[in-house]
Amino acid sequence: MNAIFTWAVLTAEWTKIRTVRSTLWTLLPAFALSVGLGYLVGLSFRGSFSRLPHEQQESFDPLFATFYSLTLGQLALVVFGVLLIGTEYSTGTISASLAAVPRRGLFYGAKALAGLSCALGVSVVTVTVTFFAAQAGLGPLGTSLGADGVVPAAVGACLYLTMICLFAMGVATMLRSSTLSLGILLPLLFLGSQGLGNVPGLKPVAQYLPDQAGMLIMHLTGPPGDPRFGRDYGPWTGMGILALWVAAALIGGYLVLRRRDA
Repeated sequence: MNAIFTWAVLTAEWTKIRTVRSTLWTLLPAFALSVGLGYLVGLSFRGSFSRLPHEQQESFDPLFATFYSLTLGQLALVVFGVLLIGTEYSTGTISASLAAVPRRGLFYGAKALAGLSCALGVSVVTVTVTFFAAQAGLGPLGTSLGADGVVPAAVGACLYLTMICLFAMGVATMLRSSTLSLGILLPLLFLGSQGLGNVPGLKPVAQYLPDQAGMLIMHLTGPPGDPRFGRDYGPWTGMGILALWVAAALIGGYLVLRRRDA
């Protein structure tokens, strides 16, 4: 009986995502921005490659050009994650949801699982199409799926986008406001964290911020030992750091949801 009820709660959360157009349509910009900019970035590198200094040509990493557009595409997934829970509070439906599912842990877990499954599906499609679009733009500078490091980077990109969406869900649950959550997360991920991560004096701390830690596996940071853009840890360690941020956000969200009235 519990299993049937749990499945019904999860199905209800999927239904909410499918029927609330404003939430569902936020996923399209993630795909469009990533794929479109992936091709344009690749084309830009291809056109300017011959003018680069010789040392930069030798150190050119096609995966940087391939996945750079995901730094913008991720913002749409952040908005999606925030709206999944924030809309419940802004519209007042959180009261009805908790009345229908009094077990708040079950409600929260089902919402997180529904968000995870949607984000993962969109991430896999987005990363795959972005990869091939970027290679089309890069032309002879491109790479292939069989090249060293490509599959781990692509898998890492899918995990990164999915986890950054879950992180946004946790933050929105703690703050109980879409506006406040987006007002913090979008500047942080679009400007603050990337800017801080490139300031040598702040790098020792900024490199452990969630997006900075996750970007390493996608080749969006400098090589090891680079005093400005490099990291003090490896790519999978970076994913572990991001996973800790996600866990902390989700746990924090659950504690707030459990202790505060709707």
